Amino acid sequence: MENSVEKLIEKINFEKEKAIENGIIRKEKPQKEISDREKYCKLPDNWRWIRLGDYCLKATDYVASGSFASIKENVNYYNTENYAIMVKTADFANNFTKNLTYTDESSYKFLSNSNLFGGELILSNIGSIGKVFKVPYLNKPMTLASNTIMIKFTDDKLADYMYYYFKSNYGQNAIKSISSGTSMLKFNKTQLKTLPIPIPSIEIQEKIVTALDKAQHLIDKKKEQIELLDELVKSRFIEMFGDPVNNPKSFEILTIGDLTTDVKYGTSKSSSEGGKYPYLRMNNITYGGKLDLNDLKYIDIDDDELEKCIVKRGDVLFNRTNSIELIGKTCIFELEEPMVIAGYIIRVRLKNNILPVYLSTFLNSSYGKTLLRGIAKGAVNQANINAQELKSIKIHVPPIELQNEFAEFVKKVDSIRSKMEASLSELEDNFNSLMQKAFKGELF
Repeated sequence: MENSVEKLIEKINFEKEKAIENGIIRKEKPQKEISDREKYCKLPDNWRWIRLGDYCLKATDYVASGSFASIKENVNYYNTENYAIMVKTADFANNFTKNLTYTDESSYKFLSNSNLFGGELILSNIGSIGKVFKVPYLNKPMTLASNTIMIKFTDDKLADYMYYYFKSNYGQNAIKSISSGTSMLKFNKTQLKTLPIPIPSIEIQEKIVTALDKAQHLIDKKKEQIELLDELVKSRFIEMFGDPVNNPKSFEILTIGDLTTDVKYGTSKSSSEGGKYPYLRMNNITYGGKLDLNDLKYIDIDDDELEKCIVKRGDVLFNRTNSIELIGKTCIFELEEPMVIAGYIIRVRLKNNILPVYLSTFLNSSYGKTLLRGIAKGAVNQANINAQELKSIKIHVPPIELQNEFAEFVKKVDSIRSKMEASLSELEDNFNSLMQKAFKGELF
């Protein structure tokens, strides 16, 4: 068969030999034979298990060109545009449009072993391990930032297949199997190269990618629709209350401190295995102002401290410490079950002349975000706003009747959102099911 997996492996080996001869990569020892216990399933006869190091052209990282000491001496960083982009995982979330880090031409040349050209995969390998991204073609020099590993293949089609493999439960479990660490998980490029990968022919890979691309497209479209609901709420806010920059409706202006009965920090204790109380951290508050419980930890806490850091229905939660881009994420706690907040969150309880939905929408508006970034202190990647500073923020306060009208509008939008999110969940379940079948050789 012309498109057999054996032909594919031969072609990859040929391309690797050429790259070695041209000094593009170094010759490495072949990986160990894959044992049966390393294989999560029996593959079809026309598939093959192969270690990632033998399958990819190269897997490398930020320190491939020298030690941390030599990099510190030879590499310069800039927050304004320069010769090359230092690609971070955060850049993919904003589509490479803001908060980019740059380096100059001499630094780029020094980092030649980890330069990017487009089409590579990037895996986060410290902290939030296993997140996978495809490097876009930006028509600008790029090089790899720290805390990530780049994987380059001989063909973009192979990268597309491997992108979905690493997104699948099988790929994520494989990454966890090579990771270690107590407070923070991590793995290195040498360990990554040892991973056994299930490989079909390029023809089957293309069919798998096409099917998963279609499923991913449906998910992306549904997410876009949900994001439009957020924009609808923000537009309605401006329509009803006017632009907060100039307060055109001449509402009364008070400080947040004037409007609160209680402003408290969360606990500094760490989460605990089998803890009694659900434990909210800053990543549980989304940038759009919602509560995300997908990655929920638990905590045990003494009764005398509990009242200081427990949250109840109607509390407003404010993320006081984060990167300058994400600081001040705000949401309303609307659940019946009490939960405990971490120290990076401030709990705000309000008087009866302001609704939680009004304050939360105000702080999550573009005006609110600009205001918060302006008062934040500290480094760009670790900014802070304390409780006193939060209470000093001025806010225009419309009549409660008008706030109630806005709250009713938000309630209707949230009802639509709930249905859309249920539909999204079904799409994601279908997508995960397709990936499970794909990487067991059962999809085609």
